[in-house]
Amino acid sequence: MKKYSLHIVWLYPDLMSTYGDRGNIITLEKRLIWRDIEVSTQMLSINDDPQLLKKADFIFMGGAQDREQTIVAKDFERGKAHVLHQLIEEDIPGLYICGAYQFLGKYYKEADGTEIKGLGILDLYTENPGNLPRLIGNTLINTNFMESENNLVGFENHGGRTYLGNNIKPLGKIVKGYGNNGTDSTEGAIYKNSFGSYFHGPILPKNPYFADHLLTLSLQKKYQEDISLSQLDDSVEMKAHQAIVSRLSRGV
Repeated sequence: MKKYSLHIVWLYPDLMSTYGDRGNIITLEKRLIWRDIEVSTQMLSINDDPQLLKKADFIFMGGAQDREQTIVAKDFERGKAHVLHQLIEEDIPGLYICGAYQFLGKYYKEADGTEIKGLGILDLYTENPGNLPRLIGNTLINTNFMESENNLVGFENHGGRTYLGNNIKPLGKIVKGYGNNGTDSTEGAIYKNSFGSYFHGPILPKNPYFADHLLTLSLQKKYQEDISLSQLDDSVEMKAHQAIVSRLSRGV
């Protein structure tokens, strides 16, 4: 019998999984399996019982377009919003990409002025000005919340501009790319054990140490003990990471 196990809840995989976001789930699952840690992944979508969320050791939610976000917003009002808010406040780790990241904020204002109410969990808001170009391209940030590495790479593609409030800190500072809004040099957000980011690509395969950071947080939260993951051969993953860094350093 294996000592450790994790239960991942993947929210709205059928509606919010653009630009390869499912690769984040695959990465988490494989990095647990390779370490002989049991993992189960449950997909929750429209009309599924909100109480199933309470079984999560880790929560993932990907990106989507405005139409899908509107559908999800209505479903959240049926009970998932309250449960997710509770879990985030209780430090259950999670990763929220692009549309999901926006959705955790106060609101998202579409280009036509329509306002989609957010969950209000994170002190941030997003607006799509409509008359400005989308923020697209490979991106590099510096961050300081991990012990071993201090940069993350990803691919962003978003029209919305996100602005952080005073009660939340960014995931990192832009080295190359646009980030939250293209003006204040921030990318993503961290609140307790929840991480929001605009990085598609997906983010975890090209940043394996970030994946391990999320897994460590999840295991330590579940078992209430200091847990160190065994080392894996990440040479291929780091080649992918370094390829993006090299391209950006050459201005490609």
